Amino acid sequence: MVLGSTGVLYAGDPIPETAVPKVIVTTQAEPIALGKFQPTWDSLKQYQVPDWFRNAKFGIWAHWGPQCEPEDSDWYARNMYIQGHRQNVYQVAHWGPPSQFGFKDVIHSWKAEKWDPEQLVALYKRTGAQYFVALGNHHDNFDLWDSAYQPWNSVKVGPQKDLIGGWAKAAHDQGLPFGVSLHAAHAWSWYEVAQSADKTGPLAGVPYDGKLTKADGKGKWWDGLDPQDLYEQRHTPSPNFDKPGSIHDRWDWNNGVSQPDQAYCDKFYNRTADLIKKYQPDLIYFDDDALPLWPVSDAGLKIAADFYNSSIQQHDGKLEAVILGKQLNDVERQCIVWDIERGTSDRIEPLPWETDTCIGNWHYDRALYDKGHYKSASRVIKMLCDIVSKNGNLLLNIPVRGDGTIDDKEEVVLKGIADWMDVNKEAIFGTRPWKTFGEGPASEGQTLKVGNFNEGKGKPFTGEDVRFTTKDGVLYMIALGVPKKDLQVKSLGTAAKLLDKPIASITLLGSKEKVQWSRTNNMLIIKPPQKSPNNIAIIYKISF
Repeated sequence: MVLGSTGVLYAGDPIPETAVPKVIVTTQAEPIALGKFQPTWDSLKQYQVPDWFRNAKFGIWAHWGPQCEPEDSDWYARNMYIQGHRQNVYQVAHWGPPSQFGFKDVIHSWKAEKWDPEQLVALYKRTGAQYFVALGNHHDNFDLWDSAYQPWNSVKVGPQKDLIGGWAKAAHDQGLPFGVSLHAAHAWSWYEVAQSADKTGPLAGVPYDGKLTKADGKGKWWDGLDPQDLYEQRHTPSPNFDKPGSIHDRWDWNNGVSQPDQAYCDKFYNRTADLIKKYQPDLIYFDDDALPLWPVSDAGLKIAADFYNSSIQQHDGKLEAVILGKQLNDVERQCIVWDIERGTSDRIEPLPWETDTCIGNWHYDRALYDKGHYKSASRVIKMLCDIVSKNGNLLLNIPVRGDGTIDDKEEVVLKGIADWMDVNKEAIFGTRPWKTFGEGPASEGQTLKVGNFNEGKGKPFTGEDVRFTTKDGVLYMIALGVPKKDLQVKSLGTAAKLLDKPIASITLLGSKEKVQWSRTNNMLIIKPPQKSPNNIAIIYKISF
């Protein structure tokens, strides 16, 4: 089994939609918006993906929260409680042992003092992003908005700012659809390590702060707050909970994991309903198999029905909402949009889908900056072209430092994407897949397992690999590199019978050079350009 940095398992089968949840959440505090959608998979099958999402193709994500404050990569709020783990060693050296300085105290240290959402979202739009997504909460269970149901939120603790409110305003000011990613459904088991204690050393046996209560805060900075609202450890932990990898094969609430109770599921539902009502996002990304808390609870089904019905009410009868979920079967893919984390498909998918990935790690990682290990603009663009040719979107995370800024190397990547988009965006935005996604060495004989975390495991793209998109009767052929010799495309030969009309002209986007081409029974042949308009991916516009 393989676990991604956002914590989603991809090995194993999707959870069936026929499962029967045991915890039925109450909607008394947050009633489901009235409308045609009911909280059942069968009702959700009425869903149709809105055109704005199908046309957008490229979004940027700020996966930013208190775990970015240490600038020490992903899952810090869990790994700091695992004695001997690299992040535990960092925690002890910089802030102190977790029995004395827990993650609640890391949150208190986080101020986001240089955060300028207007400037960042304007930069992302300039880069080419057609929608923007912000982290709403992570597995650390800290809400980044003025949350009515979670006292541990960014307005009351840490930055003392409504981060989702600020991001939402910036996105709306830029005319971009706004999304929120929610990951907190798994805090119940993810934080169980906070119930533990050092096994060796001078503090062996001294409990970490995961079992503290409101009464323990008297006279402390968190006086009046209950740590259990953050850590949610009012339960017996799962067997072997303190083994670092124990959570990996329990992500689907199986294999002996402790089961969330009624109060936990009700609270998650209410928090999410509160977010939907306050900020009216266009998109919600769930870092869960199928829907959050499925199949333990029906909370995710009720959230989906509420979100869809609310969207119809807000948009004069038109459904504009998008929900993203992982590990979906064929029925579930009709109900919400399939998200593939750090991976792709090997075919044109019949329904729109999305890849989410990052130029580094999900939470800011200073070591990647120091080593220069970010994805290049070239790699991002080639991924984008491949994904779009297969009916997908790309959501790209640009890690944000604890203070709310991005670094100079990230700005270089963004500028590279923007420069390419300036010339070639017509072949991306608003397009649809063609009859075949493409051809070339990278896809010949491919045996790559479709799904999460296959990124980088296939053959590298070259100038001999082509991808197709189409719009307004025009066919765009994208070479995923700069061809060094004649580009020979079998899909466009007369024998392939994929073209309904003869080719009238072929032009190269960003170039005034006349394209030299010929067509035979076996292939379309294009001479390489004398001067390439870019060194990443060149695009031929084929008119009929």
